Amino acid sequence: MAKYSINDVEKLCGIKAHTLRIWEKRFGIVCPKRTVANRRFYLDDDLRLILNISLLNRNGYKISKIAKMQELEIRKLAAELTEVNLDLDDHIEALMFAVTELNDYKFSKIIDLRIKNNGFAATINDTIYPLMDKMTILWIDGIVKGIHDVFVNNIIKQKTLAAIDHLCSRYNPDSYKVMIFLPKGDSYELSLLFLHYFLQVEGMNIMNLGSDMSIESVLEAFDIYQPDYIFTLFNDSDFYGSKLQTYINRLSFSISDVPLLISGNQIKKQKLSLPCNVKILEKMCDLKSQFKINKSTDCKD
Repeated sequence: MAKYSINDVEKLCGIKAHTLRIWEKRFGIVCPKRTVANRRFYLDDDLRLILNISLLNRNGYKISKIAKMQELEIRKLAAELTEVNLDLDDHIEALMFAVTELNDYKFSKIIDLRIKNNGFAATINDTIYPLMDKMTILWIDGIVKGIHDVFVNNIIKQKTLAAIDHLCSRYNPDSYKVMIFLPKGDSYELSLLFLHYFLQVEGMNIMNLGSDMSIESVLEAFDIYQPDYIFTLFNDSDFYGSKLQTYINRLSFSISDVPLLISGNQIKKQKLSLPCNVKILEKMCDLKSQFKINKSTDCKD
């Protein structure tokens, strides 16, 4: 069973340690255990209860009223709140609660509600990215475990594939052909699927080679598919220093004058000397500006 310090709980639940101490002393809510050195620590059940209390409190329930409730009533009210249109911060909090429980039903229901109300693209930007950023910080601190990451990735992958399929893509001769992939050693498929979705929304013809692709395989596909653009992401920490620059130079030279768009965590961290056919895309919202409307427009220029 996991143990959480008061600082861990603060990071997970977004509740200040000072507030937790007040809740404990003044209202007798969530009394933690104590180490031999008299330091507070919380168990999984405590964490779930705090997340539920926080959700109720953020939605108008006073702590004094919550303190008089039975734990079962608190859980029931919190569950009901996740069924309605919560504010964005409440959704992130409710999702984190579902993650700690590995509750796929609740997690999926909240994501589906966001998609229904705001669309899939907005859900990626406003809900999924912030959630994953928060989980990354908690994972670095050792609070979130590998299984939580697998849990979230699997569900979001299913939702993204469904969103891509829902777009009913078919080849459009008036649109550009874009080949996307993740380089050898990078298997973070979600980032590639998000890219696939956003490109398909813009009406591009997509050839998704997948993740962990050797540069030789990429060039073989390039010769066959003859894309108008190539797009890849560099997220893996193995691409540092001269290795990243060498890779970009080789790929850029091999694809001649075809534009190469690059993005990812490593691109943001490093200073690169870009060949003339290479452009950095810093944000997905800038994606549309990288392409002309369609090939027929391009031919008229």
